[in-house]
Amino acid sequence: MAPNPAPSHGTPPHSPSANGPSAHGPSAHRRPRPVAGRIRRPAAAAAAGLTAVALLSACGYGSQADGKSSDTKADTAATAGNSGAKLSADTVKIGYFANLTHGTPLVGLQEGIFQKELGSTQVKTQVFNAGPAEIEALNAGSIDIGWIGPSPAINGYTKSDGKSLKIIGGSASGGVKLVANPDKIASLDDLKGKKIATPQLGNTQDVALLNYLAGKGYKVDAASGAGDVSVVRTDNKVTPDAYKSGSIDGAWVPEPTASKLVTLGAKVLLNEKDVWPDKQFVITNIIVSQKFLKEHPDVVEAVLRGSVKTNAFIKADPDKAKADANEAIRKEAGNALEPAILDPAWADIDFLDDPLANTLQAEADHAVTAGLLKKPTLNGIYDLTPLNKVLAAQGRPAVADAGLGAK
Repeated sequence: MAPNPAPSHGTPPHSPSANGPSAHGPSAHRRPRPVAGRIRRPAAAAAAGLTAVALLSACGYGSQADGKSSDTKADTAATAGNSGAKLSADTVKIGYFANLTHGTPLVGLQEGIFQKELGSTQVKTQVFNAGPAEIEALNAGSIDIGWIGPSPAINGYTKSDGKSLKIIGGSASGGVKLVANPDKIASLDDLKGKKIATPQLGNTQDVALLNYLAGKGYKVDAASGAGDVSVVRTDNKVTPDAYKSGSIDGAWVPEPTASKLVTLGAKVLLNEKDVWPDKQFVITNIIVSQKFLKEHPDVVEAVLRGSVKTNAFIKADPDKAKADANEAIRKEAGNALEPAILDPAWADIDFLDDPLANTLQAEADHAVTAGLLKKPTLNGIYDLTPLNKVLAAQGRPAVADAGLGAK
């Protein structure tokens, strides 16, 4: 979600959503200030979660799965290397989306990096396309650790009164753009009266757009999307067809939807990272059930080592990592991404270990301002002790929890 513009300036084919710069030192503690499986769950189950808090949902552009163990190369890699020392759990169940913004698990599982760190502890995977479904799976014990967007992480934590999960690391920043039909919207000053799509009411990009429009002085009813600018909630799978039909004029969407629209003639009006301090904002975090963290801290630490090493691999060999991610997407979603979509989408995502905790609070504040979320209490949502232990072992500085860590 983007901060408001400064007063001086007046997250299915086309399918899915390393170490980049981290926010260390004083800047990591400051809150950003406004700057400009293939099994579908019943619809009723999804609807049941739409409370005032649960309006925050997944930001992914995902696979066709709502939660099924994957039979992919990732599973082969996940079981091939389990000959090392046994940890405290026989298995660890990991959830993620078949999205580019979840590149860390896609690549790390494909390359067998996680399994190498876990030794004889077996990896079991589930692929999701919606944040609420992943939170439900975490709460039910169907997964132990997951990669997920900031909105469902906030939602899951607050709905459980801080008892269900902890954010234990970062994974990705960026990968969100406002794109538009240049024949209808030539610049950011032309948004009034236009129809702009977001993936879902209350999702990460929806709140970002509402916040941005409010900062520009536009009036929009958050619930209906009606106002000076019409906010049209449209599933990412449908957005390209909506654009081609002319039923929307533009979209504030994650990758690779944004790049897909560009191949259809849209132009990038705004990259969301450009309205954040340091051009960074959290798009994907790592969460763990508090029960699993308490009972199996050694397994959690091993998964985090795998994540850190995967992000380093992505940075060292981005082309191989990109191919790994695209292959995983192909196997989960049925189609690989075309180079014209894959290349710019991948290049816009920064993979990092820092959870960018200061931006999480800002994103929650924007949802409150938009009227989509009651003021959440996020104190204790982070436990970065295991991650900082992993980083210290590599001689790297600790990452900050912005005062929202476990006490």
